[in-house]
Amino acid sequence: MNSHIHNRRGFLKKSALTTLAGMVGTEIVFAKNMPPHHVPLAFDEGLAGKHPDMVVLSDKPWNVETPPHLLDDAITPVERMFIRNNGLVPEEKIDPSAWTLTIKGESVKQTKTYKISDLKAKFKTYTYQLVLECGGNGRSGYVPQTSGNQWDQGAVSCAEWTGVRLKDILNDVGLKDDAVYIGYYGKDLHPSRDPSKVVISRGVPIKKALEEETLIAWALNGKDLPLMHGFPLRLVVGGWPASVSGKWLHTIAVRNKEHDGAKMDGHSYRVPRQTVMPGEKLAETPENFRIIESMPVKSLITFPKTGAMLDAGKSLALRGHAWAGDVAVKEVMTSIDYGATWQKATLNAAKNRLAWQQWSAQLSFPQKGYYEVWARAIDTNGVSQPMVIPAWNPGGYLNNACHRIAVKVV
Repeated sequence: MNSHIHNRRGFLKKSALTTLAGMVGTEIVFAKNMPPHHVPLAFDEGLAGKHPDMVVLSDKPWNVETPPHLLDDAITPVERMFIRNNGLVPEEKIDPSAWTLTIKGESVKQTKTYKISDLKAKFKTYTYQLVLECGGNGRSGYVPQTSGNQWDQGAVSCAEWTGVRLKDILNDVGLKDDAVYIGYYGKDLHPSRDPSKVVISRGVPIKKALEEETLIAWALNGKDLPLMHGFPLRLVVGGWPASVSGKWLHTIAVRNKEHDGAKMDGHSYRVPRQTVMPGEKLAETPENFRIIESMPVKSLITFPKTGAMLDAGKSLALRGHAWAGDVAVKEVMTSIDYGATWQKATLNAAKNRLAWQQWSAQLSFPQKGYYEVWARAIDTNGVSQPMVIPAWNPGGYLNNACHRIAVKVV
């Protein structure tokens, strides 16, 4: 049994069992007889086909993290993609042929509704590899602990998304001159199950919405979107917090002001404009907090797994990924002496803008013993990852400190 689920979550609630039944495609017979703390084997063996080493942070809603060593692929496989949900997965039976996307708002010339078949027929299809990273990735490193899922380093993926550009749809609808923001609406359920409550409705400025890579996607890695990743339609906005990439998408509102949907206020996906003391309380006003936009430069060591053992005299083949929000990564450096010296790694170009970049290095160690291998990326603006955790913030966002692994030379 997966001890992570057993120890951290206890037994699955009835609502989670309902979701699970939907995933396994059949009723769970005798579910009412499940003892407390029991985890169904069907779940243990794979949440919608997830890799068994994935870490479940919560089941209501589902939030599932990917250990760094499972992120070694250039294109993240679906079963290794992190899952971040603010609400519950839609429980209605979804018919993609009947699903619609409506574009409306103060700043459209007309309201229009499209079926997915309309989108496929009317607009050119594009495929991009795009980094999606939770704004709270690395949150577990902050002291004192902040609220929210305690992600380590694995709330990130770079998969291949297929759909149509949002800019082409907005051009078809027609924008007024006063359009400044878009906001999305999905069919996820509020944890209270109150249908009148919107669980999350975020968005981006119109300039970001009109970028080439901002997609309305129906496919992931060449197949229909899985339910957990927004089936049958979702917004995908690379380089910004993944919370702006709305799942189960049915409406986009074009606004003449900053979008004011759920999770756009307070300190949700916002950081203080000025440095605050760890644990300090700050009035949650726009004067004190700014919305997170482009994610900071970051890198990850994906091979080997931390705790690797290496024979003396042998070199270590190291590899990973690096990304930097709206810009590219210029170089990646590695260190085996806690940052006293750094060696340049080999860095590949991104497949397309807003995709991550693979890097590799060959490391030698002077003697037997314990080492920490550190990786540090520097973006095209010259901004480097910090060696230590950045300034504390109430939401525990944007921890882009250097990733490191333990290596023992024997």
